[in-house]
Amino acid sequence: MSSSPPPHPASQAPLAHPSLLQVQGVTLAFGGVRALADVSFDVKPHSITAVIGPNGAGKTSLFNTVSGFYRPTSGHILFKGEDITRVPTHQRAKLGVGRSFQNIALFRGMTVLDNIKLGRHSRLKTNVLEALFYMGRARNEEAELRREIEERIIDFLEIDHIRNASVASLPYGLQKRVEMARALAMQPEILLLDEPVAGMNREETEDMARFILDVREEWGVTVLMVEHDMGMVMDLSDHVVVLNFGQVIAQGLPAEVQADPEVNRAYMGSGDVGELRRKLHAGIAKEVA
Repeated sequence: MSSSPPPHPASQAPLAHPSLLQVQGVTLAFGGVRALADVSFDVKPHSITAVIGPNGAGKTSLFNTVSGFYRPTSGHILFKGEDITRVPTHQRAKLGVGRSFQNIALFRGMTVLDNIKLGRHSRLKTNVLEALFYMGRARNEEAELRREIEERIIDFLEIDHIRNASVASLPYGLQKRVEMARALAMQPEILLLDEPVAGMNREETEDMARFILDVREEWGVTVLMVEHDMGMVMDLSDHVVVLNFGQVIAQGLPAEVQADPEVNRAYMGSGDVGELRRKLHAGIAKEVA
């Protein structure tokens, strides 16, 4: 990997508010079914916060609410102290909320470079006429965008060798990396990663974990992720939020959450604290074997 990239805009000015993102009493209902019930937690600047829970706990519904795909039935989403509960998805992207998806959402017929460039769409200032005739500002924005993508994002994620390849021709692990690149092209202050290592082998998982840490350390980007890989969650996270049946049943430091009997009951069906630890160790041993 080359030398560290210049500081990301998100890291250049300290935030006046102690929390970058606040989820306050969020309830989400579809008809008579409640996907989320009074969910509250904070995400601190320059932290990695993980949301975990059994299948069907409401994790993706929470992500869709934070990113604006769903509007909560009640409660509020605050970003840098401002209420964005009713702000449309594309406007949240402009504010600095970027995300990836559990199921890869790339344009498979396009190249890697073109997919990444689409991530900047919400921040471009070029009007229709300038874009149509490729005039002044449109040409300058295109040159600046390509330079940043090629010199920072592609180099950072080590995908220079596939920049002109069709996304459809890439293996799954590289497609996940391209999706992360597109999210970084949005210049996010907070990056929402929905199961970033799902379906990856051990080597691909280790690479993605390294990129997530570097995004926080080198770019100053805050990370909020949903992930089932408990070993990775415990290794990377500063704060863990546990959902079950749409409710927060525990949150705190990884070690605190790991020792919580309620979390063990949600995952294991018992209150034995040692069971979750044994599961974590068994998973790690299996990966090493």
